[in-house]
Amino acid sequence: MLSEEKPSVCVIGLGYIGLPTAAVIARSGCPVLGIDINEQVVDTINSGKIHIEEVDLDGLVQGVVSRNMLRASLTVEPSDVFVIAVPTPFGENHIPDTSFVMTAATNIAKDLKTGDTVILESTCPVGTTEKMRDLIAELRPDLKIPGLTQDIPDIAIAYCPERVLPGRILEELIQNDRSIGGITSRCARKALGFYRRFVRGELVTTSARAAEMTKLVENSYRDVNIAFANELSIIADHMDLDVWEVIRLANRHPRVNILQPGPGVGGHCIAVDPWFIIHSAPEQSPLIRIAREVNDGKIGHVLEQASLLIDELPDESIACFGLAFKANIDDFRESPALKISAKLAKRYPGRIKIVEPYASKLPAEFKDMDAELIDIDQALETCPIIITLTDHDMFKSIPLDERVSKVVYDTRGIWPDQPDNFSAINELKPPG
Repeated sequence: MLSEEKPSVCVIGLGYIGLPTAAVIARSGCPVLGIDINEQVVDTINSGKIHIEEVDLDGLVQGVVSRNMLRASLTVEPSDVFVIAVPTPFGENHIPDTSFVMTAATNIAKDLKTGDTVILESTCPVGTTEKMRDLIAELRPDLKIPGLTQDIPDIAIAYCPERVLPGRILEELIQNDRSIGGITSRCARKALGFYRRFVRGELVTTSARAAEMTKLVENSYRDVNIAFANELSIIADHMDLDVWEVIRLANRHPRVNILQPGPGVGGHCIAVDPWFIIHSAPEQSPLIRIAREVNDGKIGHVLEQASLLIDELPDESIACFGLAFKANIDDFRESPALKISAKLAKRYPGRIKIVEPYASKLPAEFKDMDAELIDIDQALETCPIIITLTDHDMFKSIPLDERVSKVVYDTRGIWPDQPDNFSAINELKPPG
């Protein structure tokens, strides 16, 4: 049974995972302090508003802020539980960068006291939680640190990765199972007691290293399966086949479930996490590396196929539908749609129009480029060529009669009823 006393919680990092996590914890009755390095983010949250797009997050944040259960700051304060949810990008040659994690650990070290729990949620290479533990031990030699003392440790340190889907984060933070990896089994049990306050899914305890690897394996599994679908689409283009029909028919087999291809793989998880495994075990991970190369290479294939269509109509405007890496969100991190659109804007200056209902302005990647953000209606009225790069529901809802005369390169398969482009191209070409 949980103690009636609610622990104070400090969440480091208020991005796509940190802010929803902080808000959900606050709703459970624990007072939460959210930390971010961006003063504008801090001010936005303290006003009861949000700086990211996520279903139902605005109302939740407004509610917990108004009840003084959540506040944001640039500075860490003493708390009972510290949750680290900062970015872990990769640098040159896909080398993992855990500097944000170590900076967060450094910032909380001075405020740690006996009885506190430190939980790392950021996706990390195997062994990162132990490195964070060692750093805390170095900064706080007065504390007994788990795994480094024969006595009962003063604090608990654990790793518990999120496994949520953008667009359903609030629901999945609560309902999904969680793997909780402790530096010791005692640490894992301490973290389990904390998550039980707001998670309804099953909580499974393990070691920190196993939990770190589990998170990487989950996203690498998905990356490999997407790579198979993307490679099929490239083969189908080479053989002049409809990949969507082939997959649809193959999936009628009771033990086949091929995913849907796209213009590549984006987001901060699937496009990044496999490199953490490859970096740690390069000789033992050839399949994971090839899958990454296939999915990254799909961007070049889409550019080549799109250019073949565009070059048939050298004076016409082109509408790129979507910049987000997946449907119905405003997340452009590692987005193949964004990369393709920006490359096309550079290749065809003045002709590229961007349709992205989740953006109020073009991202920085389009700086100094002659491209324009327009809405769906403008695109349908003025652009004879359409390239679908994101499968937003708004795009799927466009009826056939509004696009029947368009030249379409549909990288997402959202319009299976779209006529062949041959007639549309001939109609648009000038006579002679």
